[in-house]
Amino acid sequence: MPVSDQPIDFLNNLVFPNFTYLSNPQVYIVALTIAIIASLETLLSLEATDKLDPMKRLAPTNRELKAQGVGNIISGLLGGLPMTAVIVRSSANINAGGKTSLSCFIHGVFLLVSVLFFAHYLNTIPLACLAAILLHTGYKLAKPSLFKDYYHKGVSQLLPFVITIGAILATDLLKGMAIGMAIGLYFVIKANYHAAITMTQMGNLYQIKLNKDVSFLNKALLRKVILLVKENSVVTIDAQNAQFIDHDILETIDDFIASAPDSNIVVETIDLYGKEKIKKHQALVILDANVPVPR
Repeated sequence: MPVSDQPIDFLNNLVFPNFTYLSNPQVYIVALTIAIIASLETLLSLEATDKLDPMKRLAPTNRELKAQGVGNIISGLLGGLPMTAVIVRSSANINAGGKTSLSCFIHGVFLLVSVLFFAHYLNTIPLACLAAILLHTGYKLAKPSLFKDYYHKGVSQLLPFVITIGAILATDLLKGMAIGMAIGLYFVIKANYHAAITMTQMGNLYQIKLNKDVSFLNKALLRKVILLVKENSVVTIDAQNAQFIDHDILETIDDFIASAPDSNIVVETIDLYGKEKIKKHQALVILDANVPVPR
């Protein structure tokens, strides 16, 4: 950290940008990388801080990212490094009893005063001390009891958590988060895949429910469910809770309805073709009333 004899000398450390480098494509690659890493670290720090907050409040992520963007622009124009939210400072603020945004502002003022007047003393702090603080904070965020909680929540929660931590330690923050997000996305798709279609059976009565969004990804699951229906049965396909049904799903159901009489299966549908039936009904009324259809 640069040491200034007088506080006014601190202004000599400010370096204004050289705009001739705007034509260098490497500048944009580095800028994009820093933006992604800083945004991810900020969002992770916010989530961790929300868990540490004794008042259980939720931080506004959009406002935090906007403030970080504006701050980084000003910092870059003055020759400073990009900044991001850090869990160490946030946890220290909480442990010190800070409860409002004023504590964050005062914290920033103290940092500025320290850089202006106590830079010489800050340079004498061994990095090993800072490393110990980071290790202690990291332990509190990923302590053994947390692994136990995720274990009780199931594999879908434990596995992405463990893989993300291992990937970050084995590579770096950006690659580790990318791997963790990919694993998490896989479990989300898998959960939605099974939750989109459910079937209940009571004797020879079957009820197939289409829940929320049923996309073409659920076609294989629908075919598997249909194959479980035995002969001489009554099947009710309930689509009241479905907000979207893909054309491939409707086509599969149509094929099932067409072939159901061969196995003596009676199929009833609820709100499966509701909108289409309304449109067809309106068209028949217009034709019966001999009203010319506008072109």
